[in-house]
Order: sequence, then C-alpha cells, then structure tokens
Amino acid sequence: MSDIADTGCPGGLTPGARSGLDGVVTKQIALSALIVPPGNTTGAWRHPDVDPAMVTDVEQYKQMAQLAERGFFDLFFLADTPATRTDNLEYWSQSPMYFNSLEPLTVLSAVAGATQHIGLGATASTSFVEPFNIARMFASLDHISHGRAAWNVVTSANDYAARNFGQAKLAPHDERYVMAEEAFDVVSSYWDTWEDDAFVYDKENAVNFDPSKFHVVDHDGKFFRVYGGLPIARPPQGWPVIIQAGASVPGKELAARTAEVVFGTGSSVEAAKAFYDDLKGRMEKYGRHPDELKVLSGLQVIVGRTEAEAIEKRELMDSLVPIGAKIMHLCNDLETSLFDLPLDEPVPLDRIPEKSNHHQVYFAEAADLIRQGLTLREVAMRFTRATTVFCGDPVQVADHLQDWVDQGAGDGFMMSVNWLPGNLADFVELAIPELQRRGMVRTEWTGSTLRENLGLARPANQHVKS
Repeated sequence: MSDIADTGCPGGLTPGARSGLDGVVTKQIALSALIVPPGNTTGAWRHPDVDPAMVTDVEQYKQMAQLAERGFFDLFFLADTPATRTDNLEYWSQSPMYFNSLEPLTVLSAVAGATQHIGLGATASTSFVEPFNIARMFASLDHISHGRAAWNVVTSANDYAARNFGQAKLAPHDERYVMAEEAFDVVSSYWDTWEDDAFVYDKENAVNFDPSKFHVVDHDGKFFRVYGGLPIARPPQGWPVIIQAGASVPGKELAARTAEVVFGTGSSVEAAKAFYDDLKGRMEKYGRHPDELKVLSGLQVIVGRTEAEAIEKRELMDSLVPIGAKIMHLCNDLETSLFDLPLDEPVPLDRIPEKSNHHQVYFAEAADLIRQGLTLREVAMRFTRATTVFCGDPVQVADHLQDWVDQGAGDGFMMSVNWLPGNLADFVELAIPELQRRGMVRTEWTGSTLRENLGLARPANQHVKS
C-alpha cells in the first residue's frame, strides 16, 4: 500500500504542458485494476466520497468489477495477506490496511456471476496455503467464471502472517522462494490431473470418465509430499493465468520460469525498463519466449478534466493521511521502528537495517530515501512502495502511459486504485476514451477467456504428448 508523495504532482507535466505525442499507436496494452477496498492509499477510508463499510459489502465489489469491465480492463485483481497486525494499533487504526477484508476467492466467485469478460485475479500465499487447496480453489474459480481466473503466486512477506500459522517468524527470503517454486510445480500438476476430454458422461455405457486420462500427482520434495489428484475437471484455461510480483533475484527467476503476468516496478521509466529487460532476458534459459509474459508496471493515476482538478484531487487525498500512519507504513517495510526520531531531522544512516527479509524492493526504496539525507517527515511523505504517481488531464495521462510503453518499460499497467469507486470511475470515464482513440485499449472484447484477451497460449497437459 502506498501514499501519494508530497512533492507537487510526481511524474506530472507543468501546467498546460503537452508531450507532443500524436497519432495512433498499434501496441495494445494490458490493464489490471489493483483493488484494495476502500482504496490503495492509507487515507482512502477518510475520503468524503468513500464509504468505509464497503470493505465487507460484496455488492460493492460486483459494481467495481462491472465498472472496470466497462473500461475494458483485462483484470480485476484483489490483493490479500494472511496477516493481522497485533501491535501499534493506535497507528493502524488511522490506516487500517487489511484489518477488515473479505477472503478474495470467495469474493471473486460472487463477482464472476456479475461480469462476463474481465479476468479475476487473487493472491494465495505459497508460504501458508497447501498446494492442493490453491489448485482446487483456483480451478473452481476458473470453472465458475468460464475461464477468467488468475493466481498471484506470492511468498508471504511479514512476520504477522507467520504468527497466524503458529510460527514465530518467516523463513529466510530465499528459502521462501524455493518453497514457492516447489508449490507451483505441485499446483500445476494438480491442474493436469485430468486430460481435457477425460469426462465423457457416457450414460449408455455407464462411463462417467475415462480412467486412462486420469494422472496421479506423485510428488516427494523438500517441502511437500503428496500422492493424489484434483477432484475437478481440468480448468477451462488449462491452468489459470499465473501472476507473480517479486522483484528480488529469486523472485525474478521464479517469474521467468513460471509467470505469464508480472507486476513490475513503476518508480521511473528507467527503472521499469531495466526491470523489464532483466526479467525477459532470463526467460530463454527456461525455454520461454519473451512474448509469453506480460509486464505490468505499477502506477497510480489521478485524472481530472483539467490538470488543476487532478492536482486538487491529489492534495485532498494526501491531506487525509496522518503523518504517524505514513511513518508506520514506512517502518513496516523498512523492518524497523523510527518513531523515536525527530520528525524534521535527517534519519541517521545507522538506522537502516543491514538486510531485508520481507519486501526487498520496498526496503531498498526506503533505504535510498534515507541515504539522500531527508528528514523522517520527508522520507515518510515520499515513500510510495516503488509506484509512480501521476496526475493530469486525460491527454497528459495518455501521453505518460504511451511514452512509458513506447520506451519499452512495460506491456501495460497495474493501476493501483487510490480511492473507490471514484478514482476508478475517473479513469474509466476520462482516460480510457483517450487511450482507445490512440489504439492502446480495446473497444470490444475478442476473447472468451482471460488468456485469449491477454494473448497467452493455453498450456498443454504435461501428461499428454504434443
């Protein structure tokens, strides 16, 4: 979760400026809406247009998904954590991140019936959810949605989660990724339990399924030992679309081998391009082509009918976040407490921990801001969890997104929605028509599954020869 920086309009253009981009582009981008009700900023619940109680109202989720679908978003994505914060509750009460949230697979099963085209993605942690349960839940969602499910393969990244499962702290970072790789292999084996045409439903000959097309999952590894199978037909997409978000070296290796969508860094065009080139350059050794993976850069957009209106919306959003809450989120990602330090003096360099065991990219951003000699207030205000924040009018927003893609920094965007539903509605109403005019966003649905809409191939069953 990130906040809007307190330095004007980050990444924005000067008033009245235009980038000079013109004409129609041919590359269509992929768009995903990152949904964390009531919004993916720490003060969203205080926004005058937000109902904080929406977080447990499934009808609101349905309406938000329908809104994103009208805007031709490819993916409606629900972030999640199996963690509950148990300390510093005074500060968390000001910024209640994940303190009151529904289980995402349950929500998406309801959303599936209220939508027709948009992909439905969710997080399930390989650190604490058994591969069988992951395989069954996402296979079920893929059947319920007729081929629109996506699994975000993550390792849990805070010790609060570990404590919910009877552990004092997380396993070391790199070990969690080794476990994630093995979990992925087991999950995908479960999805291939049945060949696509295994269920024949032959009433006359009393044959419900062809036994020769059932394949036992027999795995004996470091972290998992299973012998069985999935009690559900192979998912419509073969496998749900695989999402990954890790920016560490182990995370990028896992993505290069397994992922089809990656939520990339969005801190700058240069950083995003470096990440993009690095990640896609790792795919060849796994026998994969770069086009088999879509990199979606993290981005927050505040769009208004004019740039002044967008800036006004940004300033309102930023004013809703108490400085204590900002520091709390900074400390959480830096994995140390800074509350004993003066607000308006530089943070001593020796307060930066030697290493991170949680989110390494967020840790690196926080540490870099401290090394710039900024005060604690300035560091907390500028810390955005590696997400670019852009505000402007529809043309400025489209210019920025087009320039980003034209420079090879991504295949699309993971739009982190700041407050709901207003920030999403603004983007759909104001920015999408301009992006469609440039040919960057579709004007009609052409595929029936998420894979088809993203241009991703359906994986063959590993037990069946091509």
